[in-house]
Amino acid sequence: MKRPLALILAIAGLSGSLACRSTSQPAATDREKPLRVVLGSVAENVRLDEWQMTHREAPFPGAPPWTVRKYTLHGGRQEGVEVISIEHEGLRLQVSPTRGMSILRVDRGETRLGWDSPVKEIVHPRTIDLPSRGGLGWLEGFNEWMVRCGLEWAGHPGRDRFTDNTGAVAEMDLTLHGRVGNLPASEVELLIDPQPPHRLRLRGRVDERSFHGPKLEMWTEVSTEPGSPTLRIADQVQNRGASPQEFELIYHANFGSPLLEEGARFVGAIKEIIPFNAHAAQFKAKFAEYEGPRRGFVEEVYLLSPLADERKQATAMLRNRVGDKAVLMTYSPDELPWLTLWKNTAAVEDGYVTGIEPGTSSPANRRIERAAGRLPVLGPGETRRFHLDVRILTDSTEVKAVEESIRDLQSCQPIVFSSRTVR
Repeated sequence: MKRPLALILAIAGLSGSLACRSTSQPAATDREKPLRVVLGSVAENVRLDEWQMTHREAPFPGAPPWTVRKYTLHGGRQEGVEVISIEHEGLRLQVSPTRGMSILRVDRGETRLGWDSPVKEIVHPRTIDLPSRGGLGWLEGFNEWMVRCGLEWAGHPGRDRFTDNTGAVAEMDLTLHGRVGNLPASEVELLIDPQPPHRLRLRGRVDERSFHGPKLEMWTEVSTEPGSPTLRIADQVQNRGASPQEFELIYHANFGSPLLEEGARFVGAIKEIIPFNAHAAQFKAKFAEYEGPRRGFVEEVYLLSPLADERKQATAMLRNRVGDKAVLMTYSPDELPWLTLWKNTAAVEDGYVTGIEPGTSSPANRRIERAAGRLPVLGPGETRRFHLDVRILTDSTEVKAVEESIRDLQSCQPIVFSSRTVR
């Protein structure tokens, strides 16, 4: 559905903002309110199939260059998939509202955040059968840089208990990594801060709701400042039901070349490492080292308990072999207490990739997380907020400085290698 720009632009307050505002504060003036563009809305019955805006159309004279574009894919299993691209001199990123606001890829010059999946199309969720292949159907659409896993559950498939509509305890089959990554966003909007540096904020609401089931609402936000090599993810999950609700959220961020290669390293300050299974336990001494592509490689997974710095922030970095390119992820362990390191250095044709995944829990089945005490619960009406900053580094001096800072923090507390496994 196409509408004139004048009908969809509104100088309006951020009514659904993730930031709290005290009622005692004076109302913002029009100059203080963000520029808001509705790109898709169930509430307003709006969907813009094709749309573009640049800094020249925004009412902010002297703003640095940027472009935001929305388009729809056609053909094959990607028919009807919506993509939003944000581009400026520091970054280019792509988000798909159709796929739960997943971030498809991020580029800074020749350095990308993403990987070469055997899945080549941006697959529409309606063509995916999540229960297929023993609950592994999620993998039919898996090729994003960052996909959220959750919300009612995340992790490996298998059976778990739940309370049915009669109040009895029953069993259900959980599929891999939950449903939220294959749910289209109900509300999508672009917000542009009126004050320099005019941060661009792309927001979306994804609902996981059912009668006699979860009533979970997730507002996602990915934002960036023009000219900056950093993006910020700021999400919130709210229980809209009247009863307590278990939930999980894992930020499944995936990396291939040019960051992943033989000799690449994971760098992070860690309190404890728990191998996922007996196979991973065999190689835990080399958990931070990467091999080149190898046919027949069996994935290795480690659950890490991150060590926070004096700002109560955890840092995880993946750098290439020579140390002149890296990605840096910074987040709060109070919000995301576990970090999953997934190593899948298989043949390129099969998907040469590693995952660095902050989350509320491990990627084990929900019943295992519950028994281990890692399964969070939202009270009626309760909201949890999550924040990650992601920066692409393309300078060896900067990469070295970050690595030394992480090693200094680690020197204060040695890593504990657990003798137990996640499952």
